[in-house]
Amino acid sequence: MRLTIPNILTLLRLFLIPVFVIAFYLPYEWSAFAAAIVFFVAGFTDWFDGYLARKLQQTTRFGAFLDPVADKVMVATALVLITEHYHSVWITVPAITMIAREVIISALREWMAELGKRSSVAVSWVGKVKTMFQMFALLLLIWHDNQWMEWIGYASLYIATILTYWSMWQYLRAAKDDLLDSNHH
Repeated sequence: MRLTIPNILTLLRLFLIPVFVIAFYLPYEWSAFAAAIVFFVAGFTDWFDGYLARKLQQTTRFGAFLDPVADKVMVATALVLITEHYHSVWITVPAITMIAREVIISALREWMAELGKRSSVAVSWVGKVKTMFQMFALLLLIWHDNQWMEWIGYASLYIATILTYWSMWQYLRAAKDDLLDSNHH
């Protein structure tokens, strides 16, 4: 494995996951802000490592594997933390929806790759917009500095949830013929 700058940023994001959890649970007035900063830095490294990998032509198989893993684990961790913090069905249902979608789409991409059709379930613009709303919502709900921040976070979470269903439908529709083909076992 070649240790490139993008790969180092991805590994940093994995390292930040326990730091994020610890910051979230610290018994201090500033802990929510600290957790939000760690989450923001992780989100920024996600964008930045992809940008650098393309710009510096440092894409690697290791990075291609680890980057989405680090992203999904960080987001799932944030969803679990806000679910626990808010103790509300209004947060729990979107969180479960988003985690389930990631599992379903990851399995679908792996299966389609085995069929040699990975490109038919490539990331769409809806998925990218969903991620933007999801990350914004999570940032606000982690920080939860005031009621307006929480309400905007809730609204963004529900926009992300709608986009989650839409993007999942798009991916499943793209793979429909292969999924319903009775010749595959």
